[in-house]
Amino acid sequence: MSLESITENVDEAVSGFFEPIAEWLGEIVFYAVPVGGTDLPLIVAWLVVAGLVFTSWFGLVQLRKFRLAVDVVRGKYDDKDSAGEVNHFQALTAAVSGTVGLGNIAGVAVAVSIGGAGATFWMILCGLLGMATKFVEVTLGVKYREVHADGTVSGGPMHYLPKGLAERFGKNGRTFGKVLAVLASIMILFFGLFGGNLFQVNQSYAQLVSVTGGEDGAMGSSAGALFFGILVAALVGIVLLGGIRSIASVTSRLIPAMAGIYIAACLVVILVNVTAVPAAIGTIIEGAFNPEGVAGGVLGALIIGFQRAAFSNEAGLGSAPIAHSAVKTKHPASEGLVALLEPFIDTVVICTMTALTIVIANPASWGEARAGESIGGVTITSDAFETVLPWFPYVLTVAVLLFAISTVLTWGYYGLKAWTYLFGRSRTSETVFKSLYTLLAVSGSLLTLQTLIDLADAVLFSLAVVNIIGLYLLAPVVKRELDAFLAYVRTRKAGGTEEGTNDERSEATV
Repeated sequence: MSLESITENVDEAVSGFFEPIAEWLGEIVFYAVPVGGTDLPLIVAWLVVAGLVFTSWFGLVQLRKFRLAVDVVRGKYDDKDSAGEVNHFQALTAAVSGTVGLGNIAGVAVAVSIGGAGATFWMILCGLLGMATKFVEVTLGVKYREVHADGTVSGGPMHYLPKGLAERFGKNGRTFGKVLAVLASIMILFFGLFGGNLFQVNQSYAQLVSVTGGEDGAMGSSAGALFFGILVAALVGIVLLGGIRSIASVTSRLIPAMAGIYIAACLVVILVNVTAVPAAIGTIIEGAFNPEGVAGGVLGALIIGFQRAAFSNEAGLGSAPIAHSAVKTKHPASEGLVALLEPFIDTVVICTMTALTIVIANPASWGEARAGESIGGVTITSDAFETVLPWFPYVLTVAVLLFAISTVLTWGYYGLKAWTYLFGRSRTSETVFKSLYTLLAVSGSLLTLQTLIDLADAVLFSLAVVNIIGLYLLAPVVKRELDAFLAYVRTRKAGGTEEGTNDERSEATV
């Protein structure tokens, strides 16, 4: 029996078993209500409302403290003798690597195809709101993290939900928090195995095949798929063995480099078509408030934009606090401020650059997709770059591969923390997870398992319900932590150091 027939049989068997479950859970999690001629998924509304609430509660913290957040990333308020494993910059890049990827490249193209250019405006707005939610959850992640005897750190919703709710509400809070923590761990683990691992490998392999001659090319055979899967698995396994320090070391170099190359390419397309920029911006703004050909009109464009942003930056899902919790700091809110930069980078910058590039280049494939033809998001984005840089699809393939690998690495760390919360931190337990995760990376290039991936998406967004309930209940704790950190910053300035004096002008709002 050939390898192709074996994988087809596995795909069919898995789909046949999980499809009813995926459909049932998907209908619940992504349940949509008709609004103004279109459908609004309630889970998207849940995430956006959380962003609005926390933006109001913390007084536009994402705008007022943006400069302070940048200063913290730059190391101005580092606590070198603090517990933790990585610095602020490494924690940020490790978390960003879990969100920046195919969604920014392909997902945005799908959004502006379905929701028109105006979806970009609402995507930016949702990204700005998500900054406040990310600030809250990451502050809690650091506040209630667990520092182990060997110096390693565990954090995330599985830790701050039981500890924080017990601290605020006593015995009943502890019980409720433990239930939420177990649910959160299961959801993170499941998505890590299938959405953060198998899907990323599968899609990056598909992009590699498309630029190497398709199914008849060098990588189109089952042998090519197996080689690619083993290569990725080997890289992932080696880095995972080093823990968050190793992951952060890789992502702190990989993410800035690849994001820089991608943004530079976007700017090349924009600058070559610089005379079309004002019209493109006008199209985006007009499309946000007066879209044509979009189901539901303004609301349709708004919903698509919000949905794409929420799916891309993962604000409120509870995943990013796991990576941020490993930071070296004595002040939880310092890392919360660093984390609010994450949706800004992911959505406001990278997603917007992708959308603007597509709108300005206006490739034929985008028009065909707007007309209803089924065209992959990566194809549209690639065609936009190709209008100016004929060779860029190859660079885009490298970007997709590296972004995908960084996502696999980060979700491997997230999954490991969820696994050890459920099954213990023994060496045997960790080895079992890493072996399972590595084997799934190999199979990612061979199997599609689309039903499992759909199920993983539904599970991940179920986590938002669990997590945000906890965020609302623990928001007063975050307020105290923010006040404490701002007092620390003022004290540093009052000390009369050169560092404090230099910061005085830039931190007038603190």
